[in-house]
Amino acid sequence: MSGVDPVVVALDVGGTGMKCALVRPDGTVHHSERHPTHAERGPEAVTAHILDVAAGLAGRAHADGLDPVAAGISVPGVIDEENGVAVWSSNVGFRGVPLRSLLAERLGVPAVLGHDVRAGGIAEARLGAGRGQRHVLFVGIGTGIAAALVVDGAGYPGAHGAAGEVGHIVVRPGGTPCPCGARGCLEAEGSARAIGARYAYLSGVPGATALDVVTRASGGEPLAATVWHEAVEALADGLVTAQALYDVGVLVLGGGLAEAGDALLDPLRAEFRQRITFHRMPEIVRAELGDTAGCLGTALLALDHLRTLERAG
Repeated sequence: MSGVDPVVVALDVGGTGMKCALVRPDGTVHHSERHPTHAERGPEAVTAHILDVAAGLAGRAHADGLDPVAAGISVPGVIDEENGVAVWSSNVGFRGVPLRSLLAERLGVPAVLGHDVRAGGIAEARLGAGRGQRHVLFVGIGTGIAAALVVDGAGYPGAHGAAGEVGHIVVRPGGTPCPCGARGCLEAEGSARAIGARYAYLSGVPGATALDVVTRASGGEPLAATVWHEAVEALADGLVTAQALYDVGVLVLGGGLAEAGDALLDPLRAEFRQRITFHRMPEIVRAELGDTAGCLGTALLALDHLRTLERAG
């Protein structure tokens, strides 16, 4: 790795905001920033904005006497990691955008493109709640639900870049309509958005959130307790299916719903255990890195790519 003090430029791009950082090879963050994505401006403007932010970070590295040796971007949606193309992302509007080559050309360093949830899973597996385990399933539960299978520190993208869509396991056939077109998907029954929407519908309280539900359930409100229990049951059904497929040692829960802590983990572990037959019970733990996981994982991907290039050279 060249440079006296090398760093990686890393950006985790979401539909609303971007987490950005200069990360050292040992995973420590030298500098971090946050910027709005401005998805409403359209994909071309978002792409230009991303490249400007990345160039600004590289400039900051030079100003601090550091050497930006690689760069990475992670985005949501369907990602062709091998060719560095954002195939489809509804949140950002990307359709076939060659982000990796654009970033490499702008900064003049090797670059990678990753999936936001897989990047977060890699960070949690190597640096966070899954460290020390070979087989990790990271599940982000927020507005939607998506997962990343990480084996020996490497994420599994699948044949078409769409692995880990556990949010679209049907857990309640004929249930709540899902934006994907199916009914009763885990995401439609157990995501933070679904929990808030169901409580709002049943209670008549507009704008209720999952946090409202868990707070009221903890306070003894029967309706909130019922909505929360039904969501936990749906999550247990979906995650037991995931465990049957992946057989991981640890299941790491991240995203906004994981902020509920033991109010989620304790009943989920109990429901999960009731459903397990011959499968092994994984550890079920809360993610440790918060919303910085995607950015850190993106940096790890860039460092991996750089080391691969150095070995090949």
